[in-house]
Amino acid sequence: MLGFQTEPKHDTYDVVIIGGAIMGSSTAWWLTRMGFTGRVLVVERDPSYEKAATTLSFSCIRQQFSTELNIRISQFGADFVQSLRSQMGDDDRVPELKIQNFGYLYLADSDDFAKVLRANHAVQQAAGAGTRLLSPEEIKAEFPFYMVDDLVLGSLNTKDEGYFDGSTVFDWFRRKAREAGVDYVADEVSGLDMSGGQVTGVRLKSGRRVGCGTVVNASGTRGAQVAAMAGIAIPIEPRKRFNWVIQAESPLDRPLPLTIDPSGVFVREVGGGTYMAGGHADIDPAVDFDDFAMDYGLWMDKIWPYIATRIPAFEAVKVISEWVGQYDYNTLDQNAITGPHPEVGNFLFLNGFSGHGLQQSPAMGRATAELIVHGGYRTLDLSEFHYERIAKGRALVEGAII
Repeated sequence: MLGFQTEPKHDTYDVVIIGGAIMGSSTAWWLTRMGFTGRVLVVERDPSYEKAATTLSFSCIRQQFSTELNIRISQFGADFVQSLRSQMGDDDRVPELKIQNFGYLYLADSDDFAKVLRANHAVQQAAGAGTRLLSPEEIKAEFPFYMVDDLVLGSLNTKDEGYFDGSTVFDWFRRKAREAGVDYVADEVSGLDMSGGQVTGVRLKSGRRVGCGTVVNASGTRGAQVAAMAGIAIPIEPRKRFNWVIQAESPLDRPLPLTIDPSGVFVREVGGGTYMAGGHADIDPAVDFDDFAMDYGLWMDKIWPYIATRIPAFEAVKVISEWVGQYDYNTLDQNAITGPHPEVGNFLFLNGFSGHGLQQSPAMGRATAELIVHGGYRTLDLSEFHYERIAKGRALVEGAII
């Protein structure tokens, strides 16, 4: 439990962040960077982060979204990752990071899906993304290993799209936050104390209670459970996502973009003849928070047949490792829920990222810190993601969820 305390140092904190993975730690660090002088406590139930979405992520970033705001968020994320050392005060201990720009390639096998890609492309181009639309012939010319006979269109961007070292970004969010005085405690929130329609305290499983000024719900798949402690309902549930690392008998002769097959199965470059594939079962229900059981039939029944059909070189592959992660899936519109509750004003949301949280964490943490420090946004306006749309059932649909 390196860097974690066994109990809070103080009885009262100005900010309590529930969840110490990348969203909570980003918020904590941004508070220190903005000069916040109050006490900040991060409560993390699993200090090993063994099952955190942050740990089990594909660790990729893209600008191929259907909404301008999500594109802007990822553009800032790409800039942040590639200027991490300067963002962290030119600390020589912080490594210089780059994005491995193998890109994302969405494949459409119907006219309807092609229309979606064209509409998304227009939004992306207007926001300055480097997305290109490719005919099947153009796809084949750039990537001869694909089977394209059933395809209508592809959408590819190789600028600031691909793999980045998310674990290092996460590590430095935590390290810098702690060095600046943020307290991290290994414990679990068991309840919230309310008075006058506001959160006044956080009760911990250990028996401790800490008073608070502001609470940030950054608890991942448990986001709805924490919100319910304040009498708030949000449409967040855990969904399982299955992942494999494979070794190809005949490696491809060029880097493989993160390829999103029309089936929903995806596969990307790792390096050295290894690749990472992922997907989920056709039936995709909510699961228990602690359900990380592997579906051993899924690889043979769905994932491998699709990737081997799309890329015949993958007919001969060896599974090196496999694991299960969970999305904090927003069932309304697969978009984030951010900002304060309209009535419980000191309860802030950082929930429902539906698989794109890691890449959005720099912008989301910054925005949440701005609300706390300045009382409003100073950079990207995330009010589109606020809780009001949830209360009204008004979906802000992100059409490019993987």
